[in-house]
Amino acid sequence: MTIPKARTMPELVAPFRVRSRLTGEEHSVRFSHLWGAIATRHSDTLDCKFFVEGRGLIVALAHPGFVEFKQRTGRSLLDPEAAQLAATYLRECLEADRDTRGPFLFVPPEEVLRLAKKIGLLP
Repeated sequence: MTIPKARTMPELVAPFRVRSRLTGEEHSVRFSHLWGAIATRHSDTLDCKFFVEGRGLIVALAHPGFVEFKQRTGRSLLDPEAAQLAATYLRECLEADRDTRGPFLFVPPEEVLRLAKKIGLLP
């Protein structure tokens, strides 16, 4: 019996480029990793770290959105799905030229659910 090789964390989201609709500026984005921030920074979020043009940026997904997702679907969001939610949110922010200069982008619970619907995880 062969045990399949697990993907590494950076492989959860392929590197991507996104262009601001306002300025036309193009950004190169690379996913790094994710972790539960409940323990590390005492935040009720799942943090996803990206590098935008080499600068670290954390997309913090509100955990109550995960709870609501589970109540609606009967299953938990998987790490690859959470990474895709965070990447989708970051892409939207960069396309809309929202301020991403701080170290964190907070994604409230209702946005977690909207993103889950957008990428086909919720009806």
